[in-house]
Amino acid sequence: MVASADVMNFRNTLAQMAKKLATLPLMFHPGDQWAYGISVDVQAYLVEKISGQPFDKYVRENILDPLGMSTTRYVVPESDMGRFATVYRRSDDPAPLSRVPDENANAFNTKDWPLKPGGFGLTSTVDDYMRFARMLVNEGTLDNKTILKEETVKLMATNHLSDSVKERMWLPGKGQVGFGIDFAVRVRPPASKEENNGVVGEFFWDGAASTLFWVDPKNELTAVLFVQIMPFDGSLHKKFRDAVYGAYKPNVMADVAK
Repeated sequence: MVASADVMNFRNTLAQMAKKLATLPLMFHPGDQWAYGISVDVQAYLVEKISGQPFDKYVRENILDPLGMSTTRYVVPESDMGRFATVYRRSDDPAPLSRVPDENANAFNTKDWPLKPGGFGLTSTVDDYMRFARMLVNEGTLDNKTILKEETVKLMATNHLSDSVKERMWLPGKGQVGFGIDFAVRVRPPASKEENNGVVGEFFWDGAASTLFWVDPKNELTAVLFVQIMPFDGSLHKKFRDAVYGAYKPNVMADVAK
């Protein structure tokens, strides 16, 4: 439905995207289900409306520049194209990985399109993104630059998804998690060794090309994994988390004689 309305055409501005989106009916009544999608791009439009600035300019002035994230951007200049990571596609063929042609994989980031979305499109480096993650684990401040208030970070990292919401798209595949403000939030320890390891209270998100970051306030730990493999490969995240936290250890419980 979103595709038929041409909502995410790269030639749309955020205002044009929002106008087209407003012509569509809701997928479901708010509070009935959870679904991931264009909502983050709508948030970007709200930033424009409230700040009076283009979204990309607001992000640059209020997040990227203060944090020193100089290589995080929508458009990769020609001089840096040699640093642009290759995207690979998984398959069941004898050669399990095949290279996605650069002109397809990098189409959005080699031209200054009018659309500056909130849910995708920025390119970055591990070092840049780690600065963003460290700002979050430090409750909004890094190197004496405050990006978010402490209470804002805590609100973002709090589960706001009611237990009454049973339909959760693919969120259950991420383990014992709820959802905060644009992050998955771990609410219980892993229930089995097959689930991703982690600590209650951590918040995280991942990307379509199998990227991952998480923030673990309890251990003051941040982790960033950048790979470029599609479709999404959760097995990589399992191995990465096990390497950080160790093998799964079930909670041992026993009855106590009265």
